[in-house]
Amino acid sequence: MKFGWLYRSMIVMRRQFLRMLRLRNLLTITFLVILLYVIKTFYDINKSNSGQTDYFIPKSLKKIDWHNYTQIEYERKRQGIGEHGLPARLPESLASLEEQLYSVNGFNGALSDKIALNRSLPDIRHPGCNDRKYIESLPTVSVVVPFHNEHWSTLLRTAYSVLIRSPEFLIKEVFLVDDASTKDFLKQKLEDYLSEHLPKVKVVRLATRSGLITARLAGAARATADVLLFLDSHTEATVNWLPPLLEPIALNYRTVVCPFIDVIAYDTFEYRAQDEGARGAFDWELFYKRLPVLPQDQRNMPEPFQSPVMAGGLFAISRKFFWELGGYDTGLDIWGGEQYELSFKIWQCGGRMVDAPCSRVGHIYRKFAPFPNPGHGDFVGRNYRRVAEVWMDEYAQYLYKRRPHYLKIDTGDISQQRRLREKLQCKSFRWFMTQIAFDLTAKYPPVEPEPFAEGRIRPATHGQLCADMHRGEQGEALQLAACARAASTEQHFLLSWHKDIRSKDRNMCWDVPDSRPEQPIILYSCHLGGGNQLWRYYPATKQLKHGGNENCLDWDKTSRKVFINRCNNAESQRWDIDHVSDDVMAKWDKTALVVTGPIEDY
Repeated sequence: MKFGWLYRSMIVMRRQFLRMLRLRNLLTITFLVILLYVIKTFYDINKSNSGQTDYFIPKSLKKIDWHNYTQIEYERKRQGIGEHGLPARLPESLASLEEQLYSVNGFNGALSDKIALNRSLPDIRHPGCNDRKYIESLPTVSVVVPFHNEHWSTLLRTAYSVLIRSPEFLIKEVFLVDDASTKDFLKQKLEDYLSEHLPKVKVVRLATRSGLITARLAGAARATADVLLFLDSHTEATVNWLPPLLEPIALNYRTVVCPFIDVIAYDTFEYRAQDEGARGAFDWELFYKRLPVLPQDQRNMPEPFQSPVMAGGLFAISRKFFWELGGYDTGLDIWGGEQYELSFKIWQCGGRMVDAPCSRVGHIYRKFAPFPNPGHGDFVGRNYRRVAEVWMDEYAQYLYKRRPHYLKIDTGDISQQRRLREKLQCKSFRWFMTQIAFDLTAKYPPVEPEPFAEGRIRPATHGQLCADMHRGEQGEALQLAACARAASTEQHFLLSWHKDIRSKDRNMCWDVPDSRPEQPIILYSCHLGGGNQLWRYYPATKQLKHGGNENCLDWDKTSRKVFINRCNNAESQRWDIDHVSDDVMAKWDKTALVVTGPIEDY
């Protein structure tokens, strides 16, 4: 037992060692807890600063019927002025008020005030939409509605239509973004009304007039829902409009979805279809155009179909994806070009865009714009050049060829936009043109082909008279007038490769909406679709034949009116055109190019 002291010492040392281990473990655990807390705090701060959340992931892919049949039945029974989207008119006693509100709105504000804010609308969707089901788990929505001096009833009707025709739990918030309106009723009165009747709807105020683009960005910055849904301030959403917009985004957060945009008549507030689907496009002056739905998409109606370019005012996009793309280019001023900038970014930077036939939203197309010029110079031209310089690569030259003065416009600093494109590893514009907008150049070629004929169009027997547009607006009749001594833009026409007769300097074509004999020739925006605007010249007989019928251009010597008539051998149907290209005429039947799918290049 003489080593007993050593044994006891070892026992004491063991106990001390175990205490140290327990202390060490406690310290280690404490350190790990603190470290995890710091990491979480840093993540939360970073997430808060970036304004981002994880993109929406559906918890259930089960499909359900989202129709609100109670609301549908309620609307079916409604009666009153403007109900069911039927056209309405005011009595003559209100003519003065009607004219007054027309002048400040560009639409019939007086009539709008007589129509219920929650009026019923017709269901004009494709019949297949009635049976369509959508996934059970859909993302939440922040609706952003910019406005400037919008009329009271049309602004509120926009908000009401969103709320009454959407599942309540999907609409998280609606932001009406006031771009420095000056009308008194859009100040405190509006906020009081919303607080009492529409508490989900909030007003965001801009201190100075900043334009549509800045207003949208201001609303998007306040949004907290999964999806941003942009609307104009005089729109009306229809039955079950929301699920078709949200399902493609729920399945792929880099998908952007646009509704079909219907027409609310500016004079009668009638609700009607604009068409039954078309794909967004542009010409080489960056005017918005539309292309036909592709045959395979037509067969799949009413499934969503891809579209190269959005109209711009109405669309849904994942909030995460919107900010990944940098939102809108903040260098774009007021309005103009923003739909191209966002559309190009979506496609070139890893996203896709579709139109949803089962989502329909009506829009008032004003008779005229009631707002004064903002005094920012050629802000549209500057916007277009910024978009071209950042996204269009070598194709920008075709814009500049038609608008050479754009080259003199200072784009401002576009380095941030170019860095964004590089960071996101975005595809080239050539890829966009050959894979997404592959049929655009068939209707809108970058280099316009030589016309079949060009110059003045004159009766063969009366060379001192010329076809004249007399500065007419859309819908006015063509006439004959004395030929101008100097070159006149009102008398200079092209028999273009589109087989229409158009003004050399204006987007105005000869149109015959009625094929009956003696119908006048009217001026109408060129739509490149043939039909009412299709013409063919026969040099041997000097006849200008209209459309696919047996009508020819004719005129009356007494009244000098121009019209169509059954083709015959009358001298009044013989016409001279200053310059007729025999070489191009020989290719007449080979000018129709049909493109059905993506191609490598033109």
